[in-house]
Amino acid sequence: MKKLFLVLSVAAVFASCKKDNGYTISGEAKGVDNDKMVIIATQSELGPISKDTVKIKDGKFEFKGIADKPEFCFLRIQDIGDMVPFILENGTIKVDFVKDSIRNSRVTGTVTNDQFQKYNDESKPIFKKMQAFQIANNQKMAMAQQSQDTVTVNSLRKQYMVFQDALNKKSEDFIQQHPESFLSVMLLENFTIYQSLPVDKIEKYYKLLTPEAKDNKHGKTIKDFLDKQTAVQVGKAAPDFSAPNPEGKTVSLKESLGKVTIIDFWASWCGPCRAENPNVVALYNELHAQGLNIIGVSLDKDADKWKEAIAKDKLTWTQVSNLKFWQDPIAEKYNVKSIPQTFILDASGKIVAKDLRGAELKAKIMELLAAK
Repeated sequence: MKKLFLVLSVAAVFASCKKDNGYTISGEAKGVDNDKMVIIATQSELGPISKDTVKIKDGKFEFKGIADKPEFCFLRIQDIGDMVPFILENGTIKVDFVKDSIRNSRVTGTVTNDQFQKYNDESKPIFKKMQAFQIANNQKMAMAQQSQDTVTVNSLRKQYMVFQDALNKKSEDFIQQHPESFLSVMLLENFTIYQSLPVDKIEKYYKLLTPEAKDNKHGKTIKDFLDKQTAVQVGKAAPDFSAPNPEGKTVSLKESLGKVTIIDFWASWCGPCRAENPNVVALYNELHAQGLNIIGVSLDKDADKWKEAIAKDKLTWTQVSNLKFWQDPIAEKYNVKSIPQTFILDASGKIVAKDLRGAELKAKIMELLAAK
């Protein structure tokens, strides 16, 4: 009896190890031709990279493997454009492809994929309202930008931010409620990429995450982001830089300092940047004589488009660009991951505020000018 118990115990251990160390992805793709490939892909800077493939047989497919750590991946069917995001992790994962609407496909079965599906289901109504608002107001925003109607631009942005804030809150709530989840570290990484959350909050949530949740490339990205932020945090001297202006002359930050200086990271291809430009133009025209200087740092690649945007938006302050897109050394030095982004400096070149917009930006500039 003792021997039998020992054998059963050992068998149970091996069965448990097998379950914990491997994944099975079982899926249905009704209406899709036999022998079409289903592809697991990961995302890189160059686009999707195939990780594994299987053929569809009688409307079904199955993957088996071992995931060392959870990984954000996509599933797609050969010759069908859209992809389904999911978390590749050990356990039994079920996929229901919707042939005519791949984005409405569902991935469930493991803890993180169930969380991800629920998060997406709850976020979808907000996304739909946001998209409807954009479609309804795109032309109105474009006309307001062209005429430099800052009242309309600010009103539309304020309405849009209601949706963005709702999505941010959903992500923040999830992170706080599930500090052990791989999804939490992914959501927090998104905040570093789009810089839609103050750095002190990102740091707070990073500390909240469990060691296991942070033990992956996403956790490392967040840590690297926070480490780099220390060099350009409020209270530090702004790192000096130099780059060519539109005429090809090298201009430095040091020689561009005023009583108050705004470093404005932007690009001709950035819609939100162009939408903000009328506000900045109005601010500069009103306060430049009192000591406000601005140096625009563009992440453009095309010199002609950069210069056209400067002329069209009537940006009369100092402009520089290395024309290196996201690889711009100034953007890297300032840890800029999204634009528009601004740094406000005092007369000594110290960073006193970041990422202010509209009325908040004007109030801060006037406060600094009055203090001189």
